[in-house]
Amino acid sequence: MAIFKIVHTTKYHYNWPIKESINEIRLFPHHFENQDVLQDELFITNNPEVDFSKDYYGNRVGNFNMLETHSQMTIETRMIVRVNHSLKIPEIDFTSVQDLEKEKQKSILLLRLGYPEVIQKQSEIDAIIAEINCENKSIIEIAQQCNSYIYDHFTYTKGITNIATTIDEILDIRKGVCQDFAHILLQLLRTIGIPARYVSGYICPNKKGMRGEGATHAWVEFFTPNQGWLGLDPTNNIWTMENHVKLAVGRNFNDCTPVKGTFKGLARQTLSVSVAIGYEDGSKFEEINDVKLQEIPFEAQEQINYIEQLQQQQ
Repeated sequence: MAIFKIVHTTKYHYNWPIKESINEIRLFPHHFENQDVLQDELFITNNPEVDFSKDYYGNRVGNFNMLETHSQMTIETRMIVRVNHSLKIPEIDFTSVQDLEKEKQKSILLLRLGYPEVIQKQSEIDAIIAEINCENKSIIEIAQQCNSYIYDHFTYTKGITNIATTIDEILDIRKGVCQDFAHILLQLLRTIGIPARYVSGYICPNKKGMRGEGATHAWVEFFTPNQGWLGLDPTNNIWTMENHVKLAVGRNFNDCTPVKGTFKGLARQTLSVSVAIGYEDGSKFEEINDVKLQEIPFEAQEQINYIEQLQQQQ
């Protein structure tokens, strides 16, 4: 069992004032069998009213607007979470992919999470599956071998992908970070016929050291008839442990995006995310990351460049 105090701070900066910012956030830790949320607080610039609801996957969602003009926005969540993964490695389970068919026929959710994305490089996914050789293997063995394949054949590299990077692009460069590896694992499992979901959250640092520690992290959960949802972390080639704190689940990153929104105005925006993790012994770990955002449309870029040129001439 482990108790973590986590402070997640998201900061947006705009080089020109913007207005009517409309936002949707999924920054609230899950209550589930092995995770208890002891405290959960939310703080937002100018203290707007937040409407809460649950989405299709059971995630708690907050929606708020900032109509007044502003040049920055900070969203901070503070949480205390107790994690107790008594089972770090699943039990020996010989259920096969064929055993999943009855389960999928009984659940629209499992059917939805069992369809792979339509991509151009599906033949490369098929080739990986052929290399792994799934015949006469259990669901758990197949999933673990897919997880290991990604760890062995894809390089963990920061700064070369962003939230819009596609599965085709990841397959092309064979590099990326946790969310990229999660998307590849999802495509492999779903192509085989195993329902799987994307998980967003944190991986809290330990003495051994793991990729993605101290920042927002992503991994995959797949469904088995006997043991339910089981978590695999392809970035570290491990089963999820008490270091993994879960925020949201969904079909892919878009369903679990911590913060998404839009605004009125022409401005360049920058985003930084800070995650501070406190432990029961009083120690603390903090990491700040500048997030690589999608490029703004060409037309908007041209207008911003023109405005900046006018400012320089004054």
